[in-house]
Amino acid sequence: VQLQASGGGLVQAGGYLRLSCAASGGKFSNYALGWFRQAPGKEREFVARINWSGGITYYAESVKGRFTTSRDNTKNKVYLQMNSLKSEDTAVYYCAAVYRYDSRSYYTESGYDYWGQGTQVTVSS
Repeated sequence: VQLQASGGGLVQAGGYLRLSCAASGGKFSNYALGWFRQAPGKEREFVARINWSGGITYYAESVKGRFTTSRDNTKNKVYLQMNSLKSEDTAVYYCAAVYRYDSRSYYTESGYDYWGQGTQVTVSS
């Protein structure tokens, strides 16, 4: 499956953005989707995860209560709604996919097989 993230940009602290990740080349509902981010000079870190149906989600503690991930299996898209943005949310955001029955860890990069190209989010303080 191929993934393409979009929706990044420059926003002031306290603002919001919605990222999208479009999938192609596979049956979308066969995959769980994750969001990761990488800030300059830092390792890529887990942000959120949504299961194949959208009924189960997980979030990093740093974004819990501010970010929400959702998906529309009819449009082959997953979304990351980011509210109350902080300067520390500045990063390149990536979407990733793994087969729905895969048992690997959902919060590590090695738990995903397919990656999008990333979209830059910059939060100004």
